[in-house]
Amino acid sequence: MDLKLQGKVAVVTGGSRGIGRRIAQRFAEEGCHVGICARGKEEVERAASELRELGVEVFSRAGDVTEAEVAEGFINGAADALGGIDILVANVGGSSGGRSRMEEATDEDWLRTFQLNLFHAVRCTRLALPHFRKRGGGSVTIISSISGRIAGGYPQYGAAKAAEIHLAGELAIQLAPENVRVNAVCPGSIIWDGGGWDRVRSSRPQEFEEFLSREFPAGRLGSPEEVADVVVFLNSERASWINGALIPVDGAQRRPAL
Repeated sequence: MDLKLQGKVAVVTGGSRGIGRRIAQRFAEEGCHVGICARGKEEVERAASELRELGVEVFSRAGDVTEAEVAEGFINGAADALGGIDILVANVGGSSGGRSRMEEATDEDWLRTFQLNLFHAVRCTRLALPHFRKRGGGSVTIISSISGRIAGGYPQYGAAKAAEIHLAGELAIQLAPENVRVNAVCPGSIIWDGGGWDRVRSSRPQEFEEFLSREFPAGRLGSPEEVADVVVFLNSERASWINGALIPVDGAQRRPAL
């Protein structure tokens, strides 16, 4: 299937590793020019170099997009370098306070978690809008989580991810007249070498195996590539009537955490 993405420009926050890295790669494989950012300079430069080997133009920027000036520099810099923006994937996320119980997570943990997830998506979407308008439209995908739609994880993270889902639905309605689509993708537990679940598997093998057998009907966690394939399709013309949707990519996973 031709996704008709050749020559489009896609920008991905948190695009140097894991899910974001695979999303950027899939876009490049479809012929998209790609912008990526992440906090680690060496990882960003390595990812950008590998993406250029696929024959597309790449813009990269190291920095924390929860900081307004970094987000502005990334989005506007990518547009200037690549000739515009057609697609935004708001992939940066995480949790401050980790596995804290309600009484243990501080106000700062909650605020930082919302900055990492919801507010970065708000800010980057706002910054991308003028560039979408110049192209006659665009597409946004917010990478939420199974934790945003199913309880059983950690409060500050789940609440922030649920807010991202609601944001996608609201923006879809508001921006549809401008030919801008906004959707949320909700991955389940995704494993890759060096990622969080890989570390759990190594450090707590018995708990990991119990989690696997209890919560995963297919007997395995998902892969970054399985999420990336959905995201790339969702931002293509082949998905032009999908707007304001919540797309689970979780293999029918039950609870989201150990």
